[in-house]
Amino acid sequence: MVRRVYFDHSATTPVRPEVAEVMQNYLTANFGNPTSLHYFGRQVRKALEEAREKVAAAIGAKPEEIVFTSGGTESDNMAIHGVAMINKNRGNHIITSAVEHHAVINTVKALGKQGFTVTILPVDKYGLVSVEDLANAITDKTILISIMHANNEVGTIQPIEELAAVAREKGIPFHTDAVQSMGKIPVNVDKLGVDLLTISGHKIYGPKGVGALYIRKGTRWRQSLFHGGAQERLRRAGTENVPGIIGLGKACELAVQDLEKESAYLTTLRDKLIKEVMDRISNVRVTGHPTRRLPNHASFCFEFIEGESMLLSLDMKGIAASSGSACTSGSLEPSHVLLAMGIPHELAHGSIRITLGRDNTEADIDYFMEIMPPIVERLRAMSPLDQENEFAMESSCAACKVSTSCHR
Repeated sequence: MVRRVYFDHSATTPVRPEVAEVMQNYLTANFGNPTSLHYFGRQVRKALEEAREKVAAAIGAKPEEIVFTSGGTESDNMAIHGVAMINKNRGNHIITSAVEHHAVINTVKALGKQGFTVTILPVDKYGLVSVEDLANAITDKTILISIMHANNEVGTIQPIEELAAVAREKGIPFHTDAVQSMGKIPVNVDKLGVDLLTISGHKIYGPKGVGALYIRKGTRWRQSLFHGGAQERLRRAGTENVPGIIGLGKACELAVQDLEKESAYLTTLRDKLIKEVMDRISNVRVTGHPTRRLPNHASFCFEFIEGESMLLSLDMKGIAASSGSACTSGSLEPSHVLLAMGIPHELAHGSIRITLGRDNTEADIDYFMEIMPPIVERLRAMSPLDQENEFAMESSCAACKVSTSCHR
């Protein structure tokens, strides 16, 4: 049988047994609608509010500042639309960055077609947004800034505290997508200084189809984007996904409880992986910041190979990895994140993302390093890009009468 190794935890995570256990009761015995006044409804309402308290505690917020949603994409949409629409008489300028998740960048671009002005900030070669660039981009019409906490494709952690401080000084609401950072590094809304923050259940060993949006008390935000009932204090209409919310609460509780230990463990695995790839495979570039990166995140660009070919070859050997965001993995276009970081188009096509999880081991890294070098060698031998590189090197060597080995 093929050995199976899961290295795609930025795409999704398995539900922890403790999470599944608490959810099960709300799929069967405790089935009431939390808006119902009778016993069955009251029991579920109590559990739902306890879950809200757990989510709030995990990020240093108040329970009433938490709105349950269907996940990260809805939370991002709610944050951006909610602030933009209620403030459109005050201004029409929104600022975001070139490396945002599509849930943010496409939402902002859609508002750009509705009369809003959009500034997309550039990033440096590591994917970092400049605090100075943000300060210079602000105008008297700026009504919202949205910059992610940590990048899903390259793992770079943004200087959110400094960026949010610039916004706060100008009185501009600041939203951050913390879907990738939650459960991996500390996330505290007061320390970060943000007004809105997005989290998602299935990135932290919770269920899919549930997330939350933090909205700081006093933030001007339009009420529910949906027309319907009065759920979530009129902020999100529709019957709550009770089992999912219960699972999210437990997942957040466990994430904070285990954060320090898991972060240290994953950092050790990540550093081992990066070192071995760079030591044993030539013509590879690590993408993302060398130190300001998520503890479980390693991303690479391999020269002269297509990322899709590597992923398929790895999958045949039982290793699950990614070429970037799971939301765009079916696209043939190179990552907008890598292009924004100045990585050439042809090199960006050779990207893979390895994102580790709590169940991965050093043996998994060893197995990957047993499998990966032969895959790279085989694919490069077949690649016209590598053959062109060989020809170019041979021509250069012939011209300068130096051995080809000096290029390798």
